[in-house]
Amino acid sequence: MEFQFLAKGIALAGCALGAGIALIAGVGPGIGEGQAVASALEAIGRQPECKGDVTSTMILGCALAETTGIYGFVTGLLLVFVAPGSFMNLLG
Repeated sequence: MEFQFLAKGIALAGCALGAGIALIAGVGPGIGEGQAVASALEAIGRQPECKGDVTSTMILGCALAETTGIYGFVTGLLLVFVAPGSFMNLLG
């Protein structure tokens, strides 16, 4: 009986810790997208005639970078809402 109580506590703590670590993944895309936009604005400032090419490439790059943050967010949500119930069912 005491073992199951301890196992459930460890499982819940692991889910919470994992969710926190997964949500840190949102920091990287934010920094990367900020640097990409700054570089794009600098390039447009130097050569205004290439605005369309630079903008479309920047938007594609930002969309690809954002997927990392979305994966981390979804992983965090799964660890908070889905995984604890699964672990509690396994532990009885």
